[in-house]
Amino acid sequence: MSETMKLAAEPRDRAGKGASRAIRRSGRVPAVIYGAGSAATPIHLEEKFLVRLLSTGHFMNSVVEIDVDGKVTKTLPRDVQFHPVSDRPIHVDFLRLSGDAKITVNVPVVFIDEEQSPGMKRGAVLNIVRHEVAVDCAPSAIPDNLEISLTGLDVGASIHISAVKLPAGVEPHIHDRDFTIATMVAPSALKREKGEADAEAATEEAAD
Repeated sequence: MSETMKLAAEPRDRAGKGASRAIRRSGRVPAVIYGAGSAATPIHLEEKFLVRLLSTGHFMNSVVEIDVDGKVTKTLPRDVQFHPVSDRPIHVDFLRLSGDAKITVNVPVVFIDEEQSPGMKRGAVLNIVRHEVAVDCAPSAIPDNLEISLTGLDVGASIHISAVKLPAGVEPHIHDRDFTIATMVAPSALKREKGEADAEAATEEAAD
């Protein structure tokens, strides 16, 4: 399961663009905690610590415990805004979590067992349709990723969500259709060989 991250924060007393710019000049990032039927809480975070968590690659699907003046709030990051030029974080939205109520989170997809795939051995290309899958689960059950085995898959195979073994307590957010996650596409060499074989078969049929 995804690990819990921790961040220290301070209350943000003033709102507005001017106040936010002043906060950023001091090396901190404006943010807000909202949801769970409570009023929004404006805060600001140390930029270097935030960047460190962002660099882990799974910040957006991890529970983040935010300590504001000794009061810890469990949250889930919902949006991070970045500066268009410097790419520095300039604002973060955190969703306040209530108990173990189910939430929707995007989880990265990881493909394993390539060596057990006949298609991959023949040089097939894995066309990934969804690099992440939205799932519903309790905050304590957020998976780090969804592992999908390529064992036995050959050229032309499609991987649908129904074929993915989800952890206990985790369900696909889209449940009314069996959507595609990836397909195994023939490389140009295999396509050419198939085309030549089809042409030969057609010639033989015409000769008969």
